[in-house]
Amino acid sequence: MRNIKTVDKIIEIYKRSELSISKFAAIIGKDRRTVTSWIDRVVDKDPNDAVLEKISSFFRYPSAIWDKECKNSDFLELISKVPKEEVKIIDEGYLGGLKYILEHEDKERFVIHAQFPGPMYRDTTVPRVYRTKSSSEIESFKKERTTRMLSYSFETTEWYSIKSLLSFCFSEIGNFYTKEQKLQILDLMIDNFHQNFNKRLYLFDSHSRKIYGLDTTYTSINIKNGVMFFKAPLESVFIEVRNKKLIERIHKHFTFGSEAPTHVNPNDATMILKILKNSVEFELGLLGAYEEINRKTLYAGLFKNNISLSLQEKLSSLKDGQKIN
Repeated sequence: MRNIKTVDKIIEIYKRSELSISKFAAIIGKDRRTVTSWIDRVVDKDPNDAVLEKISSFFRYPSAIWDKECKNSDFLELISKVPKEEVKIIDEGYLGGLKYILEHEDKERFVIHAQFPGPMYRDTTVPRVYRTKSSSEIESFKKERTTRMLSYSFETTEWYSIKSLLSFCFSEIGNFYTKEQKLQILDLMIDNFHQNFNKRLYLFDSHSRKIYGLDTTYTSINIKNGVMFFKAPLESVFIEVRNKKLIERIHKHFTFGSEAPTHVNPNDATMILKILKNSVEFELGLLGAYEEINRKTLYAGLFKNNISLSLQEKLSSLKDGQKIN
C-alpha cells in the first residue's frame, strides 16, 4: 500500500464532491487561488488541522482519513464505504439551529413549509410566538437571515399548502395573528414575490391527493449539495438527510410537472395573496374569499377542495375553466 499525501487526499475529495472550486474553497475557509494551487499541484504543503477538520465535518468523513498511517487503499475505502452519514441529528439549541439554517440556505433555498407563513415572515411581525428567551446574538442572526431572504437577488422556492394559507387568514382555532399582523405579513410576501423571477411561490392543494406528510413539517432541500433537513417534533432540533436518491426523489416530486402536487401557477400566486388580503381587510370571511377567487381566477376548484363539505353547499358553482386537479 503506497502512501498518499494530504493534498492528494483533498484533491480526491474535491473531485468526488462535484462542487465548484469557489464553493469548495468557501467550505474550508480558503480562497479560490489556494484550492487551485492544490489541484494543479503547484503547492503540496499540508494544510493546517483547521482545514482538515472543516472537510471532515462538512462531508461527514472520519478524522482517521488524515492519519499518516491511512494509506491509499485505506483512504479510498473510508471515503467510499463511509463517505457520509445519511442521517444526522442537529441538536444545538435555537442559536445553533439558526446558524445551521443560514449555512445550508446560504445562496438559495427550496422549502416545503409546514404552515403559512414561514418562520422568517412570521418573525418580522410577531417576533415572540413560541420562545420566551432571546439574546443579542440570536437577534443578530435572525436579522441576518431576514435581510438575506428578502434580498431581491436571493433565490427562493417556497411551497405552502392552500389549507395552511386559508387557516392563517380565516381560522378561529390556533390562530395567534391579529388582523393587522395578517395584513402586514401578506403585504410583505406580496412585495417579496411579485414579478421577481428569483423567487417562486407555490400554493398547492394538499387535499386532492395524498402528499405523505410533506406539508406538515418544515423541509429544506439543497439539491446542489445533496443535503436535506427537516424540523423534528422537538424544539430547535433538525434531522439532516444525505441520501442522494431520496433527496432527488423528493425534489423531483415538487419540480417535475406530472408529479408535482396540483398548485397555483407561481406567476399567479401574488394575485391570490392580494385577493385574500382584501378579504381579510374587509372581513369577507372564508366564503367571501372563495367567491372572489372564483370570480377573478381559475383556481377556485383548488380552494374548494380545502373547504369543509358542510360549507361547500353554500358556495357558488365553479365557473367554466376552473382548475380542479
